[in-house]
Amino acid sequence: MNSGGYDKAIKYFEKLESRYPFGTYAQQAQMDIAYAHYRQGEQPEALAAIDRFIKLHPNHPNVDYMYYLRGLVNFNDKVSIFDFLSSEDATERDPKAARDAFDAFKQVVVRFPNSTYAPDSMDRMKYLVNALAQYDVHVASYYYRRGAYVASANRAQSAISEYRDAPAVEEALHIMVQSYDALGLTQLRDDSERVLKKTYPNSIYVGGTGTDSKKVVAKEHWWKFW
Repeated sequence: MNSGGYDKAIKYFEKLESRYPFGTYAQQAQMDIAYAHYRQGEQPEALAAIDRFIKLHPNHPNVDYMYYLRGLVNFNDKVSIFDFLSSEDATERDPKAARDAFDAFKQVVVRFPNSTYAPDSMDRMKYLVNALAQYDVHVASYYYRRGAYVASANRAQSAISEYRDAPAVEEALHIMVQSYDALGLTQLRDDSERVLKKTYPNSIYVGGTGTDSKKVVAKEHWWKFW
């Protein structure tokens, strides 16, 4: 495994576990099988191995690592919302992997606050919150560009309500201003713009609605925030 021969490593670990199922090395083999599948990019196999270990050994001294590994497997899911560098429309992506990763990292932080993996899990949770918020904002922008202003305003409002402290809230407010302006809901537009100006006085979105600000919604990719 250390030399990168994960396929062979998995086979040997499986043999070890089957021949000596009640030894301490069998438990280590189960963890290494999960890790090897993860390094191979075999997400379903890795998650199955992780869940099996957690079910068999819920009180194992290293079960915190398995929750952490579950988070990593989902965090690096190649079909998740994190693959924004491709040309595929991000609204076609499913954020389920990001939410699953967040839940796994949360288990580490909440259940094992003194774990070696807790600090990194917390950092990744913060990143995931920001990414999920920006995903909602991207969807709201997608709806706006296609003239679905009610859906756009609702999705932006959802992002603000669910991810209050995320950087994407600034853009979400701007999309709400645009959407309400397009719908002719001037009171809601003015209320949203007032919140935007008060919360983000130096925002690039402050100053103008409607046609002039449509250019701003299609700004650079979300990942450049970080």
